[in-house]
Amino acid sequence: MKNFAAIDFETANASPSSVCSVGVVVVREGVIAHRIYELIRPAPNHYSWFNTKIHGLGPAHTDDAALFPEVWAAISPHIADLPLVAHNSPFDQGCLKAVHRHYGIPYPDYNFLCTCRLSRRAFPGLPNHKLPTVAAHIGFEFAHHHALEDAEACAAIALAIMRQKR
Repeated sequence: MKNFAAIDFETANASPSSVCSVGVVVVREGVIAHRIYELIRPAPNHYSWFNTKIHGLGPAHTDDAALFPEVWAAISPHIADLPLVAHNSPFDQGCLKAVHRHYGIPYPDYNFLCTCRLSRRAFPGLPNHKLPTVAAHIGFEFAHHHALEDAEACAAIALAIMRQKR
């Protein structure tokens, strides 16, 4: 798999539709071709202290941000023909489905792959397969819980697994 888009969402609260940022890394022919980072006004538009503590985002960051439909209209052409890759993909896929449902946007049946699951097979000796652990194992440094940096780490992991399988 040389072509894919790594994706990561951060949420404002416990609702999966409350995406407040998205990071996308488009990989073509095994090389990063495009990076996208957008802040999004969440729905519902309130932040839990827990989520803000994790990613550092709050109302001041997203009150003037675009709503998801506008952001997704700009992102979707870049990923339309690609499988989506996420670390712990059930979370990111759940967010994507929930926010599509919230806005009444038809959900194009995206094909998701999970680098967490793949890393369990590729790197079985790790103490756990959390994103920072796997990223450190492949020598990738990043700021965890920033959507673009998490997407970049996910892309790096996917590429490392791909190289290992050769």
